Amino acid sequence: MKKEDLLDLNEAVQNPGKKLSFSFTTALTQEEDLDLVQPVVGSVDAVSTGNLLLVETGLETTAVVECARCGAPLEVKLHFKMNDEFEVEGVPSCYASDGYAKVVTDEPVPLFKNNALIRDNYVRQGLLLNIPVQPLCSFGWDGPCPNAAGTVDDKNTHGHPALADLGNLLTGDDS
Repeated sequence: MKKEDLLDLNEAVQNPGKKLSFSFTTALTQEEDLDLVQPVVGSVDAVSTGNLLLVETGLETTAVVECARCGAPLEVKLHFKMNDEFEVEGVPSCYASDGYAKVVTDEPVPLFKNNALIRDNYVRQGLLLNIPVQPLCSFGWDGPCPNAAGTVDDKNTHGHPALADLGNLLTGDDS
């Protein structure tokens, strides 16, 4: 069973030691939090130890984020790996005719439906964790930034209004 958004890992869960591999491309069209320039291209390798499902994933895409200093849009290439372990409960079916192993998670957003990985939820989680926290345009933190001209950052406060207010108190500037 391989639906568009599910990667069926049941065979690996029920047969510890069996490795499954998938390649995929997804545009994450339902995501409002992510501004992707290119679809996410990835691969998933999964193997069960009997008690754990080990999932290794490689993802790459290009996204648009805002410069932490001036707010200008930036295109950043994202290329990263994820290694996750998911608990498996029950007896794998290869060991007992009446047994069935199941992946269990306590994630706030479901990552599995039965023993199938919900691809887009998993990819979204990985992207949100790997987007740069303070991406900077080519001007960086130091020196003048034409995109930040006329903003609070012009006073070397790095975009923090509270720092501008403190600086004004020290210099006596009420502007």
